[in-house]
Amino acid sequence: MTPAPKHQSAPAGGPGTYRDEWGIPHLWADSSDELAFLQGMNAATDRSWQIELERWRSEGRTAEILGADAVVWDRFARQARLDDTARRCFENLDAETQRWCGQYVAGVNQALTDGLRGGPEFDESGSTPEPWNPWTPLGVFLVHHVLFSTFPNKLFRAHVARTLGDDAVGLFSIEAPVWSGSNAWAAHGSTTASGLPLIAGDPHRLMELPGVYQQVRLACPEFDAIGFAFPGVPGLPHFAHTGNTAWAITNAMADYQDLFVEELRRVSDFAGERIEARGAEGWEPVVVSSETISVRDGEAATVEIIETARGPVISETPDGGALSFRFPARVEGRLGFEALLPLLRSRSVSEVEAAFDAWVEPVNSVVAADASGSVRHFVAGLVPQRHPANRRLPAPAFSARHHWDGQYVVLPRSEIQHFAVSANDRAAGGGDAVAMEFAPAHRALRIRELLDSPTGPLTVDYMQAIHTDTRLGPWPLFRSVLSGLDAEDLSREAKELRILLLGWEGLMDRGSHGAAVFAAWRGALVQRLARHSALAPLNAPTGYSPLFGPWLSVASRIGFALETLLVRGSELGISVAVEAAAALEDTALEESMLNGAVWGDRHKLLAVHVLPGTLEASAPTARLSGDTGCILCTESLPGVDDRSFRGPVARYVWDLAERSNSRWIVPFGASGTPGRQHFADQLPLWTAGELAPVVTDWSLLARDTH
Repeated sequence: MTPAPKHQSAPAGGPGTYRDEWGIPHLWADSSDELAFLQGMNAATDRSWQIELERWRSEGRTAEILGADAVVWDRFARQARLDDTARRCFENLDAETQRWCGQYVAGVNQALTDGLRGGPEFDESGSTPEPWNPWTPLGVFLVHHVLFSTFPNKLFRAHVARTLGDDAVGLFSIEAPVWSGSNAWAAHGSTTASGLPLIAGDPHRLMELPGVYQQVRLACPEFDAIGFAFPGVPGLPHFAHTGNTAWAITNAMADYQDLFVEELRRVSDFAGERIEARGAEGWEPVVVSSETISVRDGEAATVEIIETARGPVISETPDGGALSFRFPARVEGRLGFEALLPLLRSRSVSEVEAAFDAWVEPVNSVVAADASGSVRHFVAGLVPQRHPANRRLPAPAFSARHHWDGQYVVLPRSEIQHFAVSANDRAAGGGDAVAMEFAPAHRALRIRELLDSPTGPLTVDYMQAIHTDTRLGPWPLFRSVLSGLDAEDLSREAKELRILLLGWEGLMDRGSHGAAVFAAWRGALVQRLARHSALAPLNAPTGYSPLFGPWLSVASRIGFALETLLVRGSELGISVAVEAAAALEDTALEESMLNGAVWGDRHKLLAVHVLPGTLEASAPTARLSGDTGCILCTESLPGVDDRSFRGPVARYVWDLAERSNSRWIVPFGASGTPGRQHFADQLPLWTAGELAPVVTDWSLLARDTH
């Protein structure tokens, strides 16, 4: 029998917005539609600049506000047809979900009408918010995830194949697609102190300010859910606790987007000029249009928009061809928003799983549990069946065997009796049936080790502590490289650093001198490899859109593939021992390494701040523990910048026995407006690894004065 919804009774003050001591909004309304209206109004009030910037991104209009540097994004957004895809997906929604999303947009627009959408960013940039279109939330969601998959990696592999040869592609197999670090884990009640499941985790994304996730409670007579929302998007798609159910996701690292190398030609005849693309059946007509990008303080830019039978063209190729982009949301005309309301209404883990059956992209690894004790792990989304070579490199458009056949991979599902661990790893993501590369198993193995080794039943406190574990997974490999060096050939200073590192325990704590020395040596090693003659051809121009520069940075890619290169570098004629020793000598020349510098001096929070002009100075910072190979995955770019630009943009522990025992945190705060009390007030807790309590008692909340 499906349990009744578990939540507190309605607040005494009636419908409206209530807040806890951290300014986190708790919304109550008399129906789900009215609640969507209230959520939209709240997002537009608390995160006004943030959601408008995402709206401009989805429409390819950021250069109007930010100037010429933003043209490269606007060109991609328009060429990839993001706004048009969002509109199509909205038009294909079922009537109830379409109405519900429409109410969210109505709330955003009501905030504009009521004069609640100002802020210093608008004043600084000379811009103003505008009424939203009904499909704008879907566009905002697309913006967050269109570059979230693995397709940019195919561009780098193609560059490696072109410059170093096809055999070299595997040497850059990082078994760690760039920028993956999310964790989620679930413990069955048989392992917990309460006898009911616990779920915990932390998504890793760019450390954007304001934060990409907003803590919020969405409550009405039908359901009462707490979780993390995307500002500008209704519902709680990724992490939430309804009282009866809880769920969490990580990126499954699935390969579900393809690039096709297109051969285009311009044809003129009595009907005029047209463009054709060479497909499997010969030359085919393509859809062509032209748009103008307005540029603040600059000349307008014209962009030609071409869409072939495979998909929209998003970049040139080095040989003068074109790359088209095929992704499920555009092919199917669905994003997965049909799952959002059923998730909020879910009262069992089976209903959570059924809701995610409607999911499209991004493809997620989901852990879910309910108050009856059931725990499940499954992968949700659409992974097209097609030729395996499509996952490795851009595919030839004229080859029929590389085209999608309209079928999708059957994704794994399992009932959990002990633990479920998902850390972008191969085991959690579905393996070869789903993708070619996953994250290294370091984080997943360490989480499982910690879950297996408590002194008693698992508690919320213990789950919270796992978040901040700093043991560096790949340290044994690096240590073996150091152990194999001939110490007699090293200078006295380099010998001292080697001895220090061999005695270091491999913990990337911000107060650790050993961690600082290791990071300096690793960075020097990356720099030496990037200058190595065997890899020099990689520095040739790639010929792709500059938008993909972060994925094509040679030093960055060497840093991410360093483990593989240490093992297989000899295949390219690289002597790992020689380079490692030389890097140690380079490190010994850094005076700070000999004078007790600690990891936190180098490893600081680097908030990604898109605020015009003088407002950029308001970005807070902090000294951080952790590193890319730790559970506390505060990512940096070894050899490029030790500051952390990606990391846990939220942390949470969901208790299925008693929701008020749950905890959560974001890096900055509930408000998106610089100077406000709750703009960055959670940063000290987040930095220290603490979590704020989840408040469920309405009487402990203050009614908003708006």
